[in-house]
Amino acid sequence: MSVLPLVFTSGWASGINAYAVVLLLGVFGATGVSDAVPESLQRPEVLVTAAVLFLCEAVADKIPYVDSLWDSVHTLIRPAAGAWVGAVLAGHSGSLNDVAAGLIGGSTALASHTVKAGTRMAINTSPEPFSNIVMSLAEDLGVGAIVSFAMFHPQAAAIIAAVLLAAGLTVLFFLVSRIRRFLRRRAQLREEKRLASQVAGPPDRPPW
Repeated sequence: MSVLPLVFTSGWASGINAYAVVLLLGVFGATGVSDAVPESLQRPEVLVTAAVLFLCEAVADKIPYVDSLWDSVHTLIRPAAGAWVGAVLAGHSGSLNDVAAGLIGGSTALASHTVKAGTRMAINTSPEPFSNIVMSLAEDLGVGAIVSFAMFHPQAAAIIAAVLLAAGLTVLFFLVSRIRRFLRRRAQLREEKRLASQVAGPPDRPPW
């Protein structure tokens, strides 16, 4: 059986929460639930690092504006993680070229990351923090459910991931105006801080 559906699903999930994907796949492989997971994802140091970073993301993802900063930092990390996971899955399976799998996983992760980052920008135009918490929980639960489902029904999981990706890109198109508002607001805040620092001037020097 081709590993392509699992590569696609893991790529989509990596664009949302790469650390959760690495952690889940590693746990499934280490516990013997699936033999499709390579040993490189099951190593203790990989699991511990993924768990710590997952906890960091779980906190950062729920704080307004911090979540967008975290997303900007992960613009390269999530696609790279999706490409790496796809390549090691393909190399372990032998049913798909690892370079092709890396391209599929990385590009899918980039697309879903774009949806996530753009959606968070739109959400941050609202002053209340509850929508960030709800969205973060939904993303974490969704990634966990679909990656787990992919272990047993990879084709069906890939179809669900494709539908969610298409839906996310469609929603993102309609959120463009709110995203622009978020970017204008962030630029305004930076300008206000710059002007405030100029008005304050350098601190007074002591007489001695």
